[in-house]
Amino acid sequence: MIRCASLCLALLLFLPGTGCNRGGHPAQVGEIAPNITIHDGAQSVSLRQYRGRIVILNFWASWCPPCLEEFPSLMQLQRQMPNIVVLAVSFDTDASAYRQYLLDNHIVGITTAVDPSQKSNLAFNTTRPPETYLIDRRGIIRRKFIGPQDWTSPEILNYLRNM
Repeated sequence: MIRCASLCLALLLFLPGTGCNRGGHPAQVGEIAPNITIHDGAQSVSLRQYRGRIVILNFWASWCPPCLEEFPSLMQLQRQMPNIVVLAVSFDTDASAYRQYLLDNHIVGITTAVDPSQKSNLAFNTTRPPETYLIDRRGIIRRKFIGPQDWTSPEILNYLRNM
């Protein structure tokens, strides 16, 4: 009986820190987004260069199956709403694997960059992709999405139109 009670107590202490639910209101929502700059050899991308535009900042990795799941809708969103910026930042550590992943999976029409240093995703406290931030025209984080989304859903499209 004591062993069972100890096990139950251990599970109660351990389980709240696990799983996909990382809080109902992420700490950064409502704050100015960190001004990340990524130099991936082929290009330099900075959040500052997109001030005045809505940014969908998506963190992903080539080893993440749910990341691949949401790419078609991210690309469709960019086609439907060309006035926004879809910026997909990979925190892969192998730049050649990143490039091959883009080719193999036909990921086009959105801005992509690789940050093997992982400074950009760590600035957003993101370590488990996919995680995506909606950043308004003034550079303020308005929403955070954890896990793959359908970026062309009526709810998201309506939210973006009203930002």
